[in-house]
Amino acid sequence: MKEEFNIVLAGVGGQGTLLAAEVIGAAAVKDGLNVRVSEIHGMAQRGGVVVSNVRIGEGVLASTVLDGQANVLLGFEPLETLRNLRSASEKTLVIMNADRIPPTELAANNVKYPSLEEVLAKIHLFTRKVVVVEAAELAMKAGSRLAQNSVLLGALAAVEEFPVKADSLVEALRELVPKKHVEVNVKAFELGRESARKEGNRV
Repeated sequence: MKEEFNIVLAGVGGQGTLLAAEVIGAAAVKDGLNVRVSEIHGMAQRGGVVVSNVRIGEGVLASTVLDGQANVLLGFEPLETLRNLRSASEKTLVIMNADRIPPTELAANNVKYPSLEEVLAKIHLFTRKVVVVEAAELAMKAGSRLAQNSVLLGALAAVEEFPVKADSLVEALRELVPKKHVEVNVKAFELGRESARKEGNRV
């Protein structure tokens, strides 16, 4: 592929954001694509902010997605999705997990976590292309709440323009996820892909 495809993954530590970026990178390599995966921005410990960039395309050299240049903003948590809207434009598709993890500074400063409607209103200032995924619910259906990252990977795989094959993502998942959790994560992936394909999730 000659055109580049840029993905920004934003979440908090403990959500599997980095593993998801690694899976995308490994799957892209399997498909013979040139790919760059960024270093971590922020802290990867549980509760800390985690942002990863994945860039795919023949001419891609740097790993960082410039402001407004993301094809997909994959938000693992609503507030972290908002914090990374600088990477979005009207062309960006936002895939966002509806499950909220309120940061400690909100409680410390007595600040209310915004409602999903408020979050969506702010996202709509950048793009109207938003898919909300009930990742926690689907992960539990697959067998473990910890598989939310695989649900979101499945939702990403449902994007028509995404250049990486779904089969390659599943293959990379099987290689990178601990063996005892593989089947749950593969099931979560399929549930996420199925959910994202439903028009009712586009808001």
